Amino acid sequence: MLKKKFKSFAKINLFLNVGKKINKTGLHNIQSLVCLINLYDEIKIYKSKSKKDKIKFTGKFSENVSSRKNTITDTLSLLRKRGIVDLNTKYNILVKKKIPVFSGLGGGSSNAAFLVKNLIQKKKLVNNESLFSKNIGSDLKLFFGSNQIFQKSLNTIVNLKSKLNFYFVIVYPYLKSSTKEIYSKGKFFSRFKTNTIYESRSKKIIMHNLPQEENHLEKIVISKFPIIKKVLFELRLLKKCQFSRVTGSGSACFGVFLTKKSADLGLKKIRKKFPKFWCVVGKTI
Repeated sequence: MLKKKFKSFAKINLFLNVGKKINKTGLHNIQSLVCLINLYDEIKIYKSKSKKDKIKFTGKFSENVSSRKNTITDTLSLLRKRGIVDLNTKYNILVKKKIPVFSGLGGGSSNAAFLVKNLIQKKKLVNNESLFSKNIGSDLKLFFGSNQIFQKSLNTIVNLKSKLNFYFVIVYPYLKSSTKEIYSKGKFFSRFKTNTIYESRSKKIIMHNLPQEENHLEKIVISKFPIIKKVLFELRLLKKCQFSRVTGSGSACFGVFLTKKSADLGLKKIRKKFPKFWCVVGKTI
């Protein structure tokens, strides 16, 4: 009997450039430097003799997840529809949500991606990667590569040649930021330049350029949730914080640090500033 327990890691967008919509997909072109971090949901999966799947979400952030329709149910449906998973095979799946929902940390997409990676063979994953991204979510591809990638464009992922070692003070203000809504409020007509800086092996070059980047969605997130501006400002004020930014379409914010000690000290101060917000230290993996 299949019985697995695995971690479904969160991601952080160190920067995010959004270009105009491309092709007939209706999706915007994207450029981003993405790192998986040591914040994760726990997923347990068992084969079941039942006639239906049983999917349950528990944990701190489970209340905002629909048990009837979510990335887990969508993924299983797609796998069966395409004959990748047997139609009659049913599962009991328990997801302990430790990643905030509607935060920009990619919890839902991560759940789907790690479920796929643990259910099917690697060869089938490679052959069907675009299928999952198209039908479940365009950001699933961020979780299929290495733990640190440069998304050169919407459909081009490059694994980083040099591993970045960052610590993050992450602040989630318990605000539900809808990706669809945030994108709908932006006007992204420009073409961004082909960027090769992040294909470099030099950490020094990457670190020099990262603080100069931005998240094109950040101003939209701030306009919807003004408190985000204050959170980012307070993060920037922390000693040895390299830069602060919103991840994805928000509402989670982060400050980047080079040592655990400086991040831990920063966390203590930020918790005093925002005692009602969820604040943790994370690190690249």
